[in-house]
Amino acid sequence: MIATALDLSILDEPFQLSTEQIDFYREHNFIKLKQVFPPGVLAHYGQVISQKVQELNTQHLPMAERDTYGKAFLQIMNIWTKNEAVKRLVFSKRLARIATELMGVRGVRMYHDQALFKEPGGGFTPWHADQYYWPLANDNTVTAWVPMQPVPLEMGPLEFSAGSQRIPMGRNLKISDDSEAYIQKTLRINDFEHVVEPFELGEVSFHSGWIFHRAGANLTDQMRQVMTVIYMDRDMKLKAPENPNQQNDWETWCPGAKIGEVVETAINPVVFEL
Repeated sequence: MIATALDLSILDEPFQLSTEQIDFYREHNFIKLKQVFPPGVLAHYGQVISQKVQELNTQHLPMAERDTYGKAFLQIMNIWTKNEAVKRLVFSKRLARIATELMGVRGVRMYHDQALFKEPGGGFTPWHADQYYWPLANDNTVTAWVPMQPVPLEMGPLEFSAGSQRIPMGRNLKISDDSEAYIQKTLRINDFEHVVEPFELGEVSFHSGWIFHRAGANLTDQMRQVMTVIYMDRDMKLKAPENPNQQNDWETWCPGAKIGEVVETAINPVVFEL
């Protein structure tokens, strides 16, 4: 039997969003979409990204010697700049168009990608809001969370506090035990719906920069392989950093960008426009 080449054309084919799905996202600031990618494409990228994570990983401490952040996941960023195959996925017009339509903007540019691999026995990811880390002028940001395999509850799927982007409390906290305790208490007091569900194979979630989210521990004997892509409005401007993490993100992910101007650098290209 002659092997056939893997068809990756779906990476650039539109995903049909309904009006109801767009409305849901804009109300709750997250959405899970089924059958975004087929099993063959995910199996291929699971292997490719796993190899790059193994190659680029610098976390070698035993699990027991790590802090909460270190136990949560192996985190490898901007793999697209190091591997052409990964770049094909990260620059997927299918994903970028979904991000554009959910936010209701004219187009999106790259902020950065990151692999988030939760090891067997890996710990929980504390409650947090991503945009605490980002020196970006507004909240037209969205992260695509793309599992390479089904994610049952015991593997630590992403969890959301629906609508929690509306509250300012907890936005000044980095990922830590403190953020887990404070934000959990704040969300409980404000009675936001806590959404924790498994992910089917091919299911992808999208969430905004200010919605609070977390993930449970990986209680299985398999690696939870997830690739994420962070998009921002194509017209996003840089703001003056408000904490050391935002200063670091400016220097690392927006090198050369100027405060008050559009974040238009070599590693922040526009990836989709309507």
